[in-house]
Amino acid sequence: NHLTLMRTVHFLAKGGWVMVPIALLSILTVYAFVERAITLYRKRTPQQSWLDNIYAQILAGDLQGVAMLCEEKNRPVAKVLQVGITSLTQTPTSLATALEAAGQHEVHKLEKNLALLGTIASTAPMLGFLGTVLGMIQAFMAMAQATQAQMSPQLLSGGIYEAMITTAAGLIVGIMADLAYKLILVRVQTATHHIEQASRRFMELSIQRIPVAIKP
Repeated sequence: NHLTLMRTVHFLAKGGWVMVPIALLSILTVYAFVERAITLYRKRTPQQSWLDNIYAQILAGDLQGVAMLCEEKNRPVAKVLQVGITSLTQTPTSLATALEAAGQHEVHKLEKNLALLGTIASTAPMLGFLGTVLGMIQAFMAMAQATQAQMSPQLLSGGIYEAMITTAAGLIVGIMADLAYKLILVRVQTATHHIEQASRRFMELSIQRIPVAIKP
């Protein structure tokens, strides 16, 4: 295993200095994906039974009970509903605006590192192509400077295959980042949908069951 690792590192090192930023981008990709995956799991939408309990408390007019249930959950949906509870004395339009602003704030926090993954997905392949172009230039320069006796297909093919290493590495990192971006994006979109649904339902029940708490 140790020998295989050393051979792999030696092989990748033939790609030149461009392999350094590509390697750094691969580390950033893994970090951003793992960090977002863990965060989104922890911030996932509470079970439907919890939401049903919230709605039942709203229907019963127990705002204190709703607030207590929201405080128990450190989740985006709970935080948005907490804002709704504190904004019930406002007009319906202001209440809707407060819920929307709170929802956008929570979604923005969920989207952290998404831009980083998207940037890596487009930048890594370009770095790979850059490394290949630089490697090809060096290969042809070596051919131009070689004597007739030194000329051989191996001289050119060796330089070309070393140059192509960066393209392969850049594409691999770019594909990894793109897949990570899309996987996280789907989770964020799902969370956004749940936040919007909960906010809409909270608004409907609040106006319907607690009209005295909302100014006309």
